[in-house]
Amino acid sequence: MRILNTGMMAASVALLAAMPLAGAFAQTAAKPAGASDALIPRKDIFGNPSRTLAQLSPDGKLIAFLAPRDGVLNVWVAPAGNMDEAKPITEEKSRPIRQYFWSPDSGRILYIQDKGGNEDFLLYGVDIAKGGTTPYTPFEKTRVQVVATSPKVKDAILVGLNNRDPRWHDVHRLDLKTGKLELVRQNDGYAGFVADMDLKLRLAVKPQPDGGMVLETIGEDGKTAKLLDIPADDALATNVVGIPSGGDVAYMVDTRDRDTAALLALDLKTGKTSLLGESAKADVGGILQNPTTGVAEAYNVDYLKDEWVPLGDALKADIAFLNKEARGQWSVTSRTDDDKTWTLLVDRVSEPAAFYLYDRPGKKLTKLFTIRPALEGKTLAPMQALELKARDGKTLVSYLTLPPGSDKDGDGKPEKPVPLVLNVHGGPWARDGYGYNPEHQWLANRGYAVMSVNFRGSTGFGKGFTNAGDKQWGRAMHDDLLDAVDWAVKQGVAPKDKVAIYGGSYGGYATLWGMTNTPDTFACGVGIVGPSNLQTLLASVPEYWASFFEQLVRRVGDPRTEEGRKLLAERSPLTHVQNIKKPLLIAQGANDPRVKQAESDQIVTAMKAKGIPSPMCCTRTRGTASPGRPTGSASMPWRRGS
Repeated sequence: MRILNTGMMAASVALLAAMPLAGAFAQTAAKPAGASDALIPRKDIFGNPSRTLAQLSPDGKLIAFLAPRDGVLNVWVAPAGNMDEAKPITEEKSRPIRQYFWSPDSGRILYIQDKGGNEDFLLYGVDIAKGGTTPYTPFEKTRVQVVATSPKVKDAILVGLNNRDPRWHDVHRLDLKTGKLELVRQNDGYAGFVADMDLKLRLAVKPQPDGGMVLETIGEDGKTAKLLDIPADDALATNVVGIPSGGDVAYMVDTRDRDTAALLALDLKTGKTSLLGESAKADVGGILQNPTTGVAEAYNVDYLKDEWVPLGDALKADIAFLNKEARGQWSVTSRTDDDKTWTLLVDRVSEPAAFYLYDRPGKKLTKLFTIRPALEGKTLAPMQALELKARDGKTLVSYLTLPPGSDKDGDGKPEKPVPLVLNVHGGPWARDGYGYNPEHQWLANRGYAVMSVNFRGSTGFGKGFTNAGDKQWGRAMHDDLLDAVDWAVKQGVAPKDKVAIYGGSYGGYATLWGMTNTPDTFACGVGIVGPSNLQTLLASVPEYWASFFEQLVRRVGDPRTEEGRKLLAERSPLTHVQNIKKPLLIAQGANDPRVKQAESDQIVTAMKAKGIPSPMCCTRTRGTASPGRPTGSASMPWRRGS
């Protein structure tokens, strides 16, 4: 979870700064001992970016980006060669737009938006020439999925709608000019579908009672036939990522019969696969496909840091050029249909990220804008990528940020121990990564070391590491966090009695578990939308999680069995609330559909019933956390931005 309001941040810093600890903390939120001489205002780190998310139109004539309009993020469009002529084309008044994309014909901006954080995302479009917003999916209690777009089909896209049955998304063809929705396939039990570049549905993914999946082909007559099985242990990291032009082969990332996910070419007639790319240490995370043919040209691997590996010669020279000239991690945010121009996000960690225009024929990078220009010239902290060891020998890829000026000799440790904040990612089926991290920078600027740990159950490091977290909430997953804290104390990063735990979603659970079950480890905790009762959590998941539910209970605990109910009760922080003895701040989104308000309310009520001082209990925020993903992917519906 990354989205916090500044009031919540102020309360978090106030609690951290007011921890009852000797020496290291001044009793004020303004400037703890060890903080930078120049405190960076929170609004410069977490407020609206000046501009962000640049994307070229497919024809290369226009460039779009997000920027504030009357204080709310909206989409702006400018001629590709003149950013100064940018004009806003959307007019959202209250909730910021966070996800948008160009229509294949370059004539429209499409975006999804929910109301008050309820995650019922609907699709809207704006005609660049005519203006005006068209609500393409004007339904209530509906969550849209973008199933497919294609450069070959300029006037239509495929969308999934769960307005007939909230559990399943029926596939419709949307005519972008008229707004007409035409039913393509009714969905009676499929997790998702894959279309080819002609927008024909070719593959369907069907969940199984054991948490596994079956990948089926879809014939011209609409009938399905089994192509291959995806066992439950592989279901989180195995999926189809595209079908190039021609339609006889699909690309998939696959952990079957191996540990880390490899990139494979899948024959859609025989089910046979051939290896395209792999890494021994990390999963293949994604691919770069040719914008008009869909052919895979490079793949992504993120172990300690993010890197792109070319497939053949198509992008080999570009990747080599960007690795040298970008001077940081880079990612492609758009490619024109002629593939001559790209937009890139460049992340150099200790300076604000920026967007660049990349001229491929001329091998030239041109800066478009810095996302947060108020941070330019400010002292930002570098990040260390670490390989720590858990007590059973597993490697925990972790990231450490130290307060600026605290490591004068550059050995990766402060000159003297400083207070540490353990920042636990959400999901838990997600991961932390290397790069500019606003929470790390915010806390480091105020004098804290910050550590993010990829505990077992995190994704990206092979299925063995992910599956080692099954039914380990409050057990080995938490032990990994404790082992990282022990490392930090032994290395002189932090004093033993000056460690805080902080996080949202699963990170909120880890905070509540830490404060109730290892209360002597942490001096205080800040938990945001954290599950306190795993039984009520699983009883109230959104209906559209139906395709993922068997995976969920397999990995957390099954409330339908006596054994599962006992496990869930024992691993619920609410069961151990009487052990809370350190300051705890709880924050909750009022409309959160995943971790509902009751999760925070019930632990606050229990704390008060046990006589635990109420000032330690709860601050409630409005709205909810992360806005979700534009595809509405069914594979990991609990993943929060991390």
